[in-house]
Amino acid sequence: MSAQASSKSYVATLVLAIFLGVLGIHRFYVGKVGTGILMLLTAGGFGIWVVIDIIMIAVGSFTDKGGNFVKPGN
Repeated sequence: MSAQASSKSYVATLVLAIFLGVLGIHRFYVGKVGTGILMLLTAGGFGIWVVIDIIMIAVGSFTDKGGNFVKPGN
């Protein structure tokens, strides 16, 4: 079973994570509202969660709500 590419923009997701990651805005953008709220309430998991998400987005292993990868070229 191979995951498809997400319809969400890779660049937009990465930029949102870098500049507004502590608010979880990138997670809201890809449809992950529940974890977006958790990031909002914990300041991005005290900064640790944000760093992990930025790395995952950068290497193309971050997924949207449907499990599709947000990859470069999207």
